[in-house]
Amino acid sequence: MSASLEGCLPMDLRGPATTITRMDAGLSGAGVYRVDAAGRAFVLKVSGDGEPLADWRRKRGMQKLAADAGVAPRVFHVDEGERAVVSAFVVDRSIWSIYGDPRTRETAIARMGRMVRRLHDLPLPHDATPNDPRGLLATLWSGLVTSFALPAFVGDAVGRLLDEESPAVDRGLVLSHNDVNPTNLIYDGESFLLLDWDTAGANEPFYDLAALSVFLRMDDKACHELLAAYDGAPPAVLPERFVYDRRLVAVLCSAMMLHLARQSGYKGATGGETLDSTPALGELYQRLRSGALSAATGEGQWWFGLALVKASRV
Repeated sequence: MSASLEGCLPMDLRGPATTITRMDAGLSGAGVYRVDAAGRAFVLKVSGDGEPLADWRRKRGMQKLAADAGVAPRVFHVDEGERAVVSAFVVDRSIWSIYGDPRTRETAIARMGRMVRRLHDLPLPHDATPNDPRGLLATLWSGLVTSFALPAFVGDAVGRLLDEESPAVDRGLVLSHNDVNPTNLIYDGESFLLLDWDTAGANEPFYDLAALSVFLRMDDKACHELLAAYDGAPPAVLPERFVYDRRLVAVLCSAMMLHLARQSGYKGATGGETLDSTPALGELYQRLRSGALSAATGEGQWWFGLALVKASRV
């Protein structure tokens, strides 16, 4: 066991019987570890080098708020010096076990909608950084379009989104997770919990809901159910801002995946890629689950990015 990692733990979790095992993590660069100590399991997350302390404190404050509200795993220990957090290890029963079963899908959607509402009902910290997904898309795209070969339909999707005026926001800013995708969503058998709070900040409320609907491939009926659970009453029609955010989430996340593909050394478009030949998001998930693709490789990131562009046009 690494002495430096053990030093990130509270004293009651240190000792010769404690084991620390590296876990698969996301794309933030942080180190994520399972800790087995005192007959219990925990998760240790150590942030990457170079993060300003003020930014780290702000994110951890929002994570703690969410944990206290029951929408994130319980936080047991925070070490500012090491930029480390120890939280509960939650056994994931898989969101697909409830959402993927037609008999329990409506229940899953209702629970997810209420979970997002609990998060958004929390007081917005005064130092929460406003998120600008559209501005981030413009920045990512300016770097991609000049240095990476991309299919024409990708540029068409990004261009249409950036050229049009975004619908007005008629609700106040909320504490938003800003990255609600299946890798950050776990199901403990009763409730849904959100992981990885590194992108949390202030945003308009439809963004988190739109992200859920995109990554879980919800049709209009399911979207109505999600918003009904969130607001306590079904909408007469899907709000214009929610519909726009679905496209924004899909195109922005596509640009992120294509950016990662370029960083991973993927060569880019060959000239034969078309929207029709691009796998739909459901097919892409099947390839990832079967091992035919990996989101940790340039090829997997490339096809994930193209599949998200296709999802934005549905």
